[in-house]
Amino acid sequence: MTDERLERFEANRRRLFSVAYRLLGEASEAEDVVQDAYLRWERAEWAVSPEAWLTKVVTNLCLDRLTSARARREAYVGPWLPEPVATGAGALDPLETVQQRESVSLGMLVLLERLTPPERAVFVLREAFGHSHREIADILDVTEPHVRQLYRRSRQHVAAAHKRFTAPPEQHRQLLERFLDATLTGDVPALERLLADDVVAWADGGGKAPAVRHPVAGRTAVLRHLLAFTRYAPRIRMTPDVVNGASALLVHLDGALSGVTVVEFDGDRISTIHTIANPDKLAFLAKQRM
Repeated sequence: MTDERLERFEANRRRLFSVAYRLLGEASEAEDVVQDAYLRWERAEWAVSPEAWLTKVVTNLCLDRLTSARARREAYVGPWLPEPVATGAGALDPLETVQQRESVSLGMLVLLERLTPPERAVFVLREAFGHSHREIADILDVTEPHVRQLYRRSRQHVAAAHKRFTAPPEQHRQLLERFLDATLTGDVPALERLLADDVVAWADGGGKAPAVRHPVAGRTAVLRHLLAFTRYAPRIRMTPDVVNGASALLVHLDGALSGVTVVEFDGDRISTIHTIANPDKLAFLAKQRM
């Protein structure tokens, strides 16, 4: 490969990873897809638009993987959550707009599991990367009217289940710190004030780490669930971070990264808690934080 071709690929690597991650919800798989695209780029003839060519290759590689991924996730032990990715370093650009930030949130990535692979591809390419219907049609090798139909269906599915919260990041950070202090000290009144009546806690252990295998719903049940962690308080260190564009806590048990908790707020109340404890899903984030 010539230096020019290599430089052109490297200039697109981060964007290609961002596309693949949004489509798959798995950072390790996204890295594999980008590597496969590199190997194809290495052997291919020079494209008129390398960016468009690479986007098409990555998108279609992801569509192939999504079909088999759905079967694996149906057999997954407990709730399936995406692999967390630290977003402060720009790994999941672009994140300039509300839609782009939401497209990498854990809640949105879980919601996108409801879409068919083509619907998911159209939604991501349109919402997060601003591709036109014509460009998406070229990427997927379908007609433009079909793309418009897929986009309309995907928007309807997402809108029916998605609530948008727009509290300022600074407010999120302050609420997260209050949640951290209350959780570690077992401050029941403080936690009761922070938790919404209909709060839901999800935990992904994948059968490889201790985690509840069903969602915990309601303030009383979630409070009881959180207080169970106080017995580990002397061994736990929690640090605030930004993961998938949202306020998060990195949980270290005896010095090793053992979980990531991402908290979603509705106003000044916690509406959703996502915790990823499956060690396989923490490897990418641990590498980011080395």
